[in-house]
Amino acid sequence: MTTRPRLSHALAALALIGSAGCAALRGPVVPPPPPPITPPMLAAADSFLVRIETSKGAMDLMVRSAWAPRGAAQLGELVLNAYYDGGRFFRVLPGFVVQWGLAATPTMTATWLPRRISDDPVKETNRRGTVTYAMGGRDTRTTQLFINLRDNARLDGMGFAPVGEIVAGLTVVDSLHAGYGEGAPMGKGPSQDRITKEGEAYLAAAFPLLDTVVSMRVVSLWPDPRTPTPR
Repeated sequence: MTTRPRLSHALAALALIGSAGCAALRGPVVPPPPPPITPPMLAAADSFLVRIETSKGAMDLMVRSAWAPRGAAQLGELVLNAYYDGGRFFRVLPGFVVQWGLAATPTMTATWLPRRISDDPVKETNRRGTVTYAMGGRDTRTTQLFINLRDNARLDGMGFAPVGEIVAGLTVVDSLHAGYGEGAPMGKGPSQDRITKEGEAYLAAAFPLLDTVVSMRVVSLWPDPRTPTPR
């Protein structure tokens, strides 16, 4: 007479164990990834963080729209289009600047070179670690960037408006290969004309020690419209 209740209790216990086992196998619920970052999101952001993976390690570039809104918008679009991936730091001058921004493929460079943007007023000084567009005169900014390796305040009066700053990885910046010196025709380093026309094939053959931009990706926004606002 007592076997049936005991059997029911045993079956119930087994059911609980089985349920717990299934839960353990399922594991915790993983939230879905946030939607991808789009140009309108970047345009609305006060700042955004770009992770720059290089052949020497990673560095983080904080792009600040308030410093140079036109430059920030262009840079965000370039990064979203993977423009910089595979390019080289082709001008590294210790105690001055590190420059990059000519694409690995000539077709990519040719696509973006006509997309000049108007100048931004200089709101921030060119101190060590800031990132600024290279330019060849008024309203000529397109894709090329440089990192100031020292305080270059004299560039402020020449119209070079910083668009952001390296907030992590300055030691990586300092370690980039600088053995080729100034570019042609002033020095024996890479010719920008040839990079434009021949891309990575030219640099790999003639300047193989130059470090590479493996990738540049936007990793966070402030404010981030994908994050729900607490009620």
